[in-house]
Amino acid sequence: MEFVYKALVYPLQQSFFQKALIGGSVAAIVCSVVGCLVILRRMAFLGDALSHAMIAGVAGGYLFMKLAFQTEAYAPAMLVGSLIAAVVTVGSIGFVSRVSRVKDDAAIGIMYTGVFAAGVVMVSIFRNYIHIDLVHFIMGDVLGVADHDLWVAAIAASIVLTTVILFFRQFQLSSFDPVMAASIGMPVVLIDYALTTCVSLVVVSAVSMVGVILVVGLLITPAATAYLLCDRLDRMMMLSAVFGVTSVLGGLYLSIWLDSSGGGAIMIFCTLQFLVVLTVAPQYGLLARWMRLRRMVPEQLVEDVLVTLTRQGGTAATGSLLTEVIGADQERISRALKFMIREGLIVQTPEGLSLSQDGEREARRILRAHRLWETYLHRVGIPAGEVHQKAHELEHVHDRDSVEYLDDLLGHPIRDPHGAQIPENYVSCAAGNVCSLSILREGRTVSIESVGAEAQNSGLYPGQKVTIGPRLEDGVMWSVLLEDGKTITLSHSVADAIKGRVLR
Repeated sequence: MEFVYKALVYPLQQSFFQKALIGGSVAAIVCSVVGCLVILRRMAFLGDALSHAMIAGVAGGYLFMKLAFQTEAYAPAMLVGSLIAAVVTVGSIGFVSRVSRVKDDAAIGIMYTGVFAAGVVMVSIFRNYIHIDLVHFIMGDVLGVADHDLWVAAIAASIVLTTVILFFRQFQLSSFDPVMAASIGMPVVLIDYALTTCVSLVVVSAVSMVGVILVVGLLITPAATAYLLCDRLDRMMMLSAVFGVTSVLGGLYLSIWLDSSGGGAIMIFCTLQFLVVLTVAPQYGLLARWMRLRRMVPEQLVEDVLVTLTRQGGTAATGSLLTEVIGADQERISRALKFMIREGLIVQTPEGLSLSQDGEREARRILRAHRLWETYLHRVGIPAGEVHQKAHELEHVHDRDSVEYLDDLLGHPIRDPHGAQIPENYVSCAAGNVCSLSILREGRTVSIESVGAEAQNSGLYPGQKVTIGPRLEDGVMWSVLLEDGKTITLSHSVADAIKGRVLR
């Protein structure tokens, strides 16, 4: 019990710890809430830029108070000077990105380093008037928070949180869809400047208390942690604030136990918190991603199963047979079969596994692609012994446009080089659809819808009912049977130019 008292209770009784906890929590809450908008807008680099550029404003505030009033600067002067430096930095970034080819990220890097360097030079030149500890400015001293720091942080937090609450919908819409926001009349540019002002106010109010590194960390890391768990902005903001406060609390205890810098300990705890959530987040975490990848069934394996079942000729198959034919390990085949049963592609029967109606259509589509690729490879001179294996690799390229282009290029062949029938395009040739006569097979009946320029002398006209006959001259000519018993012969280009609605 004494150990627990010294480790957990005793620090809470110390005034410096209480002030650090209050000040750090206030800074963490407002940083975390605004940080959600910063994360969604991909403005993380801007927060870092403003926090570094602030040194010029702080130095200017010190110098102004010393020269104008012969007194040391205090918090309001630092705040005003920092805000001016932030406005100058943001304005310079916007100007450079608008008038040059330089993108926003490069403009931020150029301008903030310039303003930061100007502040450092100012401090060194006027070192007799300006008393700024640059290490303290960058690292902060959260365990040495003064009362005026708490007041400045509280006032800035009140202003920023009130602005976010009042204009939440505007911030939300302009963050997710700025084009839509502009189209419905929202002043997107003004909203952007309002958010930038809020970020500036958050940064300048917290840097004097927690330092540059910590304010950037609190602006980004808790919001990023919440982003892994939430898909709604309001919940993300609330959860981000919780993560910010727990980071401050855990970090302060860590700094007491390790006798280390308060700001550094808070940032370490905040980062560890992010890494834990990154690992265990139920939807976007590493474990969830690993589980999804483990359960994922490769599309190629599913297609191999479908084609193998099709080649069985309608008879049921077993998992062991599929494993032997496809060559994949039994666990992968078993996982693929469970997935395909869930998707309705195959059905489990007492005799074994069979294709469903959806599975048969998908299998015909893949088999059609395979046999078209075989035909193409044979025509370009690939040795007969290699055609099947190469076509097996290419059959997975079976998007509709590619396959139909290949089919047309080959002249809509009916059989592959091995004599096997190439499945018909069952989508385009379905009853009720309008398609070219060239893709229809023997026995199909259509009503002519249109006749292109190349087919004006074909003897066919809109409104006729015709039946597709057998291919002639090694498959390069189409025969069409009229209702009066006459037969018309069409070339590939003419058959392509005639469209008909499929009746049966």
